[in-house]
Amino acid sequence: MRSTLLLGIGFGMVAVSAVLAQGQAPPPNPAVNLQATADPRYAEVIAKCKTPPPGRAGGGGGARPGGAPGAGAAPGAAAAGQGRGAAAQGGAAGPGRGPAAAGPAEYTVTAIPGVIAAGQKWTTVYHTTGNNGDGPLAAGDGGLLIAQNDNGVVLKIDPKGQTSPVYRNTNTGGALAMNTKGALFVVSRGINNAILQLAPQRRVFASSYNGDALECLGGVVNDLTADSKGGVYFTMGGVFHADPKGVVTAYGENLRTNGIILSPDERTLYVTNGAAIAAFDVRPDGSLANQREFAKLSVGGGDGMAVDAAGRLYVTAGGGAGGGGVHVFAPDGKPLGQIGSPRSLITVAFSGAGKKTLYAIANDRQNVDVYTIPMIAQGYTKRAK
Repeated sequence: MRSTLLLGIGFGMVAVSAVLAQGQAPPPNPAVNLQATADPRYAEVIAKCKTPPPGRAGGGGGARPGGAPGAGAAPGAAAAGQGRGAAAQGGAAGPGRGPAAAGPAEYTVTAIPGVIAAGQKWTTVYHTTGNNGDGPLAAGDGGLLIAQNDNGVVLKIDPKGQTSPVYRNTNTGGALAMNTKGALFVVSRGINNAILQLAPQRRVFASSYNGDALECLGGVVNDLTADSKGGVYFTMGGVFHADPKGVVTAYGENLRTNGIILSPDERTLYVTNGAAIAAFDVRPDGSLANQREFAKLSVGGGDGMAVDAAGRLYVTAGGGAGGGGVHVFAPDGKPLGQIGSPRSLITVAFSGAGKKTLYAIANDRQNVDVYTIPMIAQGYTKRAK
């Protein structure tokens, strides 16, 4: 099923040049950094929808484009914890390393040929509280960028573990993507959900669908991945594409999505679909075709994803006492193994020297840990993630 809307917003293709804003991350401000569904103004936005979210204002229980379920829930939320934290706002952020999250579980890392050596251990490089770690992206110096919902900050963690805010006022920014030309995007989960472009210039890239605010789809924008042609794919229960001219198109059927990422050659788009991974062929114009099941997860529902230089797919699902951690799949969908973890992980990204360090985030909306682990595999070097 497809539906389009011209947003009338152009897109310039130039390299990113960001000047770091030095100092500490600002204190939380729940009044301006609530996720949309937790904001008192949400009802006013929904009341203006020409097509209300399923289960609201006569919207019924039917499926949305992309297969989003009805029953009044945020599409995809039941299966994947969409937005990772609408209920937990106001947590502190910044460079502090407070007490570690309670109850890290025993875990084992077994060898995966060409991927990771046996016996490797995760190291905590950053700890904070609240819903303040998501959407990781490699920084040019081998560090990491993370989005912080509660503070509306994009935070940089450098290779030595020092932190500095790079962008502020993201309106509850929750996931990051950068294309091969250096254009940087973040999903904005507060009222007036949007895909924001942060660099090389700051502007709203996409904020509506079929003449309605994105909130009318239900829930909040979750994850995104940016292509080399200036477009952005994002999840909000289903799968959506905003092309360089601002045309938003919905794809797929019977999806309960969360994480999303392009293959290194950008010919395949992967999205989590509950306990499975769905794949689409990407056509030259950015449209999607041939939805199919790429792989199944052995535990839990899929969350964030990354790819390496060899085209392998890394998917977070489960972890800690529940098993799982990072599931690794070959480009043909064959399961290669799992990288155990001390806590349930929500997302991953390659960075570090030679892009041979895997970063992962555990975020239960109260405690956030950013971990690293040495890899044999190398992340894809022509794109930040």
